[in-house]
Amino acid sequence: MILLRAHAFLLLILLFLLVPSGCGGERTPADDGDDRVRVVATIGMITDVAARIGGDRVQVHGLMGPGVDPHLYRAGAGDLRRLTSADLILYNGLFLEAALGEVLEEMGGRVLTRAVTRDIPRDRLLSPPEFEGAFDPHVWSDVGLWRIAASTIRDALVEVDPDGAEAYHGRHAELDAELEALDAWVRDEVVRVPADLRVLVTAHDAFNYFGRAYGFEVRGLQGLSTVTEAGAADVQQLAGFLLERGIPALFVESSIPPRTVESVRRAVLARGGEVEIGGTLYSDAMGGAGTPEGTYPGMIRHNVRTIVEALADRARGTDGA
Repeated sequence: MILLRAHAFLLLILLFLLVPSGCGGERTPADDGDDRVRVVATIGMITDVAARIGGDRVQVHGLMGPGVDPHLYRAGAGDLRRLTSADLILYNGLFLEAALGEVLEEMGGRVLTRAVTRDIPRDRLLSPPEFEGAFDPHVWSDVGLWRIAASTIRDALVEVDPDGAEAYHGRHAELDAELEALDAWVRDEVVRVPADLRVLVTAHDAFNYFGRAYGFEVRGLQGLSTVTEAGAADVQQLAGFLLERGIPALFVESSIPPRTVESVRRAVLARGGEVEIGGTLYSDAMGGAGTPEGTYPGMIRHNVRTIVEALADRARGTDGA
């Protein structure tokens, strides 16, 4: 924690050196002649929603692209220039962005910054004991909670660009209806998994909100943050759990190297059990631009289809049905 704060302090000094005197920053050369609202977002899920609501009134730049782990992210000089020249900065908060989050909070007086989780009722946030009083930041895996975050993004855009209020409210209404239908679709899909197999095992605990919302027990090898390394004892313990429960699949994540999950599978096989890698889930990062998984709804649909196929369909095949 001390190292993170020191890193944040150094970044903050660099930010103030980059920002000219007065409020706000200067446009970067790439922005010359573009009078759209300049929005910088951290993770892809925020970037996608901001672009959907903002439409052609905004220019949205996402700092963290496909495969980037926000727990380990460190801003570069180019990122800092974009941050200082932004009209609006959107970030998750809840310590997801580690040291960068502290920098963004300190920038609040110079650039409008908004933690998109701020309007989610605190009693709907999870606070696992190992997080020492902090909240689990992975709220987007519960579509209902992400609808609240989308409303916060809309309000931030209206605040920075009041002339676009009608357009922002209209596009948000369309997106909210889509997310409401998506939430209902997820609930219909997951019931295909037998109740005793609704166990989601991944590299780290990024799906606890998903589990609570849609009725899954969630196990992660590395805990809530990928900063924590999993040891041999953790691998063996998780392998024993899979054997005991007869879970047919576990999953890798697009933003985390698969070796830790593969080590669990090998441990299960070494004990005479059977378990498959059920596929890749998008947890802390979305898919590539231009792909279905490169959007928030597409990411959710991919994850749910992957989970259901691995746990329900494979279990059915094992039973010979």
